[in-house]
Amino acid sequence: QVQLVESGGGLVQTGGSLRLSCAASGGTLNTRGVGWFRQAPGKEREFIAAISWEGVNVYGESVKGRFTISRDDAKETVSLQMDSLQPEDTAVYYCAAKRRFSSGNYYIPEGYNYWGQGTQVTVSA
Repeated sequence: QVQLVESGGGLVQTGGSLRLSCAASGGTLNTRGVGWFRQAPGKEREFIAAISWEGVNVYGESVKGRFTISRDDAKETVSLQMDSLQPEDTAVYYCAAKRRFSSGNYYIPEGYNYWGQGTQVTVSA
């Protein structure tokens, strides 16, 4: 069973940066599509970014130009670099992964098979 662990969350001021990382145990991320979602209190889970197992990146409209998703095959991790953070970026951020070599919809939570527990990102005004 693949288990995902996010790291790198924390408190940052408006305009600052954070880098989140997603790692897996019980399996590799290298041949899986991986996505990042976030959920703020009282809101639905929102798609942020994804990288396919072939290396194609896609982003949600709210983060385009500010966030960058990348994969490190040697470390078997997927990272989310977040720049120009705003208070509205405050949320719990989740890493999600698909089954190996699978495609399908990257934009919805139902498109993923494995989830991490989430890491809190708080952006102060």
